[in-house]
Amino acid sequence: MSNENYAAPQSQLVAETDSSEQLASRWSRLLAALLDGLIIMIVTLPVMYFTGGFDGITNGIEPSVTYNLVIGALGLAIFILVNGKLLISNGQTLGKKVLGIKIVDLNGDLPGLKQHLLKRYAVYFIPGQIPIAGQLFSFINILFIFGKQKRCIHDYLAGTKVVVKAK
Repeated sequence: MSNENYAAPQSQLVAETDSSEQLASRWSRLLAALLDGLIIMIVTLPVMYFTGGFDGITNGIEPSVTYNLVIGALGLAIFILVNGKLLISNGQTLGKKVLGIKIVDLNGDLPGLKQHLLKRYAVYFIPGQIPIAGQLFSFINILFIFGKQKRCIHDYLAGTKVVVKAK
């Protein structure tokens, strides 16, 4: 210990863990989300067409809450069928795989099923079914990506981040 009264205190600081994981760019995340959405739309839009979902919309009639929930559940089921195995084994959706990015928890490990479906993706699905408020929440969720950590609200709730996949 120093006898110097005005010297800065000496202590052993723990160095921050140097994560070799580079955060995914905002653009790569956006493109991956658009690709994932396109895959879901390829199935849900024809279903909406053949079930008369567009008839009411073109006449200015809002689809019923039940209809929206059924179509939303169909979209979620398609998402899980297409991406479930990839998410659990690699932390990727098809869109993320194409863009070379993946979802990890804050320790850099692959998130479990509960983290993926309940905490991360339920934030997309459930609020989105609430008219106006759901769309507002979804918009705010997306805006969070412009923060320093490039994480959306669903990332914070699930304790995840999206990083560039190592080659």
